Amino acid sequence: MIKRILHILFLPCSEATLLMEKRNAQSISPRENRMLSMHLMICKWCRMYSEKLALLDKVFKKTFSEKEKEINESEIQDFKNKMIDKLNF
Repeated sequence: MIKRILHILFLPCSEATLLMEKRNAQSISPRENRMLSMHLMICKWCRMYSEKLALLDKVFKKTFSEKEKEINESEIQDFKNKMIDKLNF
């Protein structure tokens, strides 16, 4: 019961997930970081989401850093052409 009240008063899960996404994309303010940390202490679901988000971010960064070297101009043009075809359907 107390955890549910703290959830509502301090930071709902919907805002916590947005802050986690924002933290991965850029930096968040110290106040937002404090609020998120407090939320993560009491919410096991958001803690699990945060762990999965960190893992996905790590995998994507590794994948894209490897793919950056492999992408050439013709692949980009092929992709553009396919997108144009799909948009024109």
